[in-house]
Amino acid sequence: MRLQGRVAIVTGAASGIGHASAQLFAAEGARVLAVDLPDKNLAAAHAGRETIACLEKSVADPGAAEHIVETALARFGALDIVMNNAGIGINALAESTTDAQWDRVLDVNLTAQFRLCRAAIPHLKASKAGRIVNVASVMAEGTDYGLASYCASKAGVAGLTRTLALELGKFGITANYLEPGAIETGMTRPLWDARQDVKEIWAKKSALRRVGQPIDLARGALFLASDDGGFVTGHGLVVDGGLMLRV
Repeated sequence: MRLQGRVAIVTGAASGIGHASAQLFAAEGARVLAVDLPDKNLAAAHAGRETIACLEKSVADPGAAEHIVETALARFGALDIVMNNAGIGINALAESTTDAQWDRVLDVNLTAQFRLCRAAIPHLKASKAGRIVNVASVMAEGTDYGLASYCASKAGVAGLTRTLALELGKFGITANYLEPGAIETGMTRPLWDARQDVKEIWAKKSALRRVGQPIDLARGALFLASDDGGFVTGHGLVVDGGLMLRV
């Protein structure tokens, strides 16, 4: 029960990393506000967990951050942990990427994270163990063809989080980010289901010879959100099974 009595917000919580993290946080004693889009069957994903409340909301909507924080406070009376997990990606060469595509990826992956952190900070200051856990990617440090907007957004998450760690440390708040590698989520599963050979390629690239599962990231998030990670801040925790060792 490493999160006993604490309140957490987890975005992108209907599936994948967000779902696994919300469930694990609840199992470890937290009360969780799970946030995802209206068409993601969020309530069904967390049915049976009385300590998980669901909010259908796009994190990129105007005023979404304030609404999410206010809902958590109204439902649970406090806020201790913010996990920014919601994210999207496109695959387009830079010269073919439209302004609309660029803006959408940056809005969801970076700007929404900043806004939620900003809205949460006054309440995290009141916590005895304020925690920010943002989800970036190994592509915050690496790159590949067609990932201009995605890599820029994830590198931005890393820079944002390090700055938050510096600014908020004097209040006892830690801020860290996860760097997932090749993880089997709602974003990657359709491709891998259609092309099993692609999944096998990613598995072989990993030192552990498998692709990651959402629970692998959830366990990392739990470490950073709990007292176990209380002296870790400004850190990017790579959870990639050794994928990037040969890059």
